[in-house]
Amino acid sequence: MNRTTLSLIAGTAALAAVTGFATLNQPESAGQDTARAAAELPVERTSLLCPSPSTSDLAETSYTSFTPVTKGTAATGTAELTAAAGDAAAPTDTASGKTGDKAGDKAGDKASGKPGGKASGGTGDKASGKKKAAKPVVAPKTPGTPAVGVTTGGDAPALLGTAEGKFAPGWTVQATTEVVAGSGRGLQGLTCTAPDTEFWFPGASTSADRTDYVHLTNPDDSAAVVDVELYGKGGVLASTVGEDITVPPHSSEPILLSTLTPEKQEDLTVHVNVRSGRLGAAVQALDAKLGGDWLASSAEPAATQVIPGIPKDATAVRLVAYAPGDADADLKVQLASTSGLITPAGHETLHVKAGMTTSVDLGDVTRGEAGSLILTPTDHATPVVAAVRVLRGKGDKQESAFIPAAGPVGARASAADNAARTASLSLTAPKGAAKVRVTASAGSGGGTSVSQTYTVKAGTTLEVRPPVPAGLKGTFALTVEPLTATPVYAARTLTVTQEGVSGFTIQTLPDDRGTVAVPQVDEDIAVLQR
Repeated sequence: MNRTTLSLIAGTAALAAVTGFATLNQPESAGQDTARAAAELPVERTSLLCPSPSTSDLAETSYTSFTPVTKGTAATGTAELTAAAGDAAAPTDTASGKTGDKAGDKAGDKASGKPGGKASGGTGDKASGKKKAAKPVVAPKTPGTPAVGVTTGGDAPALLGTAEGKFAPGWTVQATTEVVAGSGRGLQGLTCTAPDTEFWFPGASTSADRTDYVHLTNPDDSAAVVDVELYGKGGVLASTVGEDITVPPHSSEPILLSTLTPEKQEDLTVHVNVRSGRLGAAVQALDAKLGGDWLASSAEPAATQVIPGIPKDATAVRLVAYAPGDADADLKVQLASTSGLITPAGHETLHVKAGMTTSVDLGDVTRGEAGSLILTPTDHATPVVAAVRVLRGKGDKQESAFIPAAGPVGARASAADNAARTASLSLTAPKGAAKVRVTASAGSGGGTSVSQTYTVKAGTTLEVRPPVPAGLKGTFALTVEPLTATPVYAARTLTVTQEGVSGFTIQTLPDDRGTVAVPQVDEDIAVLQR
């Protein structure tokens, strides 16, 4: 009896600890049949963390908050973002969602022209010297319709987000920053992250042209303690300042990687290991010549990794991998192209030494066809993490972005901040044919949701221009739902052209964790009664 009771309590407690705010309530009336049918229930509270987007005075950042419509949720709820402690400048909500589409689509207009980039109600009050409660921003009014906020300049804060009730299941927030000049110029995009205790970032760098920061954001009431470890081509890089880093409550700390080690290495793997508390983490990679973007964390170490969404016009692809265990990894490298699985000539396999970062230039591996990299073990299964850096353009008109290895879409995943003619969607099914439904939400300023079903052939990548809501105003979200049991992986690309340079950013779409499995109550009670 004790074992069954404790397992139920422990499972719920573990869920809350790991996801940060994924909590559940039992349905008000749950008979025997209802309990059996309610094995999957919507989460009722969740959190997301967005790091400070840029230090450039030329930056403009839009935040898009979106929750897909989910059956069985509560009738009420909220989803809001607030500035982290010590940060006063917050995004300004916009009525229609945006200044207009970044590629010149002009889909919507800001409510009152161009905002100053700072909303009232920040965390500080200079007149009185007292701190105020941060004013919530970017709060959607209803599931299924995005809400957008915009900020300009280099003092935009990190944001702490919480969604409850009907806004919690599948909640996503996209931060998209446009920087017109300087280091890291171009388009930078990030899906704000849920708090966790461990992150892997293969693809970071301390080379002379790179300025990489790891941003650590603490959502909780107590300080978090974290180690930031760097692994290069020869193994771990010695550093004492990377240990026992304290991140105060409700705050965010950007850490310049070059301050953690004097070594200049082109390819590094960053390991964020939280000793106490929870954090959100992301790496901002700024290149003096090749623009910049955010590097999101790789999927958890696994013997097989999928890197979806490499653009068809990629001029250079650099694969970076790391084996965190005690054993070397030998990987078979394949590209899921539009026509099937192919092996890149001269790069059939990749040997990754234990504890060391390995990289290889794959060149223009896609050769005019969108593709996804599939990494599988050649013999023994050794867990790895991986990512690619992708270049588009040539000469002084090159731009870079990163794609980490990703988990499958699972039941559902969403990507916010899409505009007509600027977004593309890549779907890949390495293990078998799959059918996928893609739903374009209503626009942030108006429009009607529309869905379309696609078939992805086994071992291929399908790149599509997603459906666009009828009567679109503002931006819209895309929700991907596999209709077959075959695992599907997805990535969304946003592209903006400025002065002949195609700025772009790519976000993967892993499962949104909008539901959670709960014990079948009637069976547990029956066990307790024995």
